[in-house]
Amino acid sequence: MIKKILLVLAVIIAIPFITALFVKQDYFVERSIVINQANETVYDYVKYLKNQNDFSKWAQMDPNMEKTYKGNDGSVGFVSVWASKKPDVGVGEQEIIKIIPNQRIDYELRFLSPFEATSPAYISFKPIDSNQTQVNWGFSGHMNYPMNLMMLFMDFETVIGNDLQQGLDNLKVILEN
Repeated sequence: MIKKILLVLAVIIAIPFITALFVKQDYFVERSIVINQANETVYDYVKYLKNQNDFSKWAQMDPNMEKTYKGNDGSVGFVSVWASKKPDVGVGEQEIIKIIPNQRIDYELRFLSPFEATSPAYISFKPIDSNQTQVNWGFSGHMNYPMNLMMLFMDFETVIGNDLQQGLDNLKVILEN
């Protein structure tokens, strides 16, 4: 009887680990918006990482978070560091790792707490005409086994996508006023 109970418990414990072997570990999210401003105007605002405090949903989740900066804003190597007591915000940093002027800015996000992860992100700019710019904001992430099992229960692409879209909507309001 005890062997049967132990076998059932072992199967119950093993099922999530086996399932996680077949669950994706990577995700990618991108959202876009058209802003009624010249490409150079949009780029000149967004290239400064500190300006994300004005439009990014994540930067606005805790108005009391500590923020520090290293380097020259708007250039490769600039780092924005944040620390919040709110678990939804946590502790981390974002670094500008590549800039193609008026086209694209690549970032590396390093989350330190409540979990550790490194994720690439970018914002790209494409002129539609002299007074309109398409802005794309993309983010990708990776969940190691067996934590990737959370992908079955939480739609990271939708949650992160909604946050990116809100940030882009905020950016549009700022730059069009």
